Amino acid sequence: MQTKDVITKKLTEAFAPESLRVEDESHLHAGHAGHRPGGQTHYRVHIVSDAFRGKSRIDRHRAINAALAAELAGGVHALAIHATAPGEGAK
Repeated sequence: MQTKDVITKKLTEAFAPESLRVEDESHLHAGHAGHRPGGQTHYRVHIVSDAFRGKSRIDRHRAINAALAAELAGGVHALAIHATAPGEGAK
């Protein structure tokens, strides 16, 4: 299973998102720290979930990092997070 699929599965299970987009941006980081041949190192996550309602940006990021702790401790070098509650718009 690709890392992108694992991230999608774990975030779906943890947050039951209204929408979720996981982008593998590894190709943009060739030659940078943490990049490996074959990619699967740099990701961007756009997630909208009611689970984030009333939570600060830091708390949202902490929750996502906790859900993906194994991936962040393993091969994922960077994770850009855009987490909102429904109706908030981009933050």
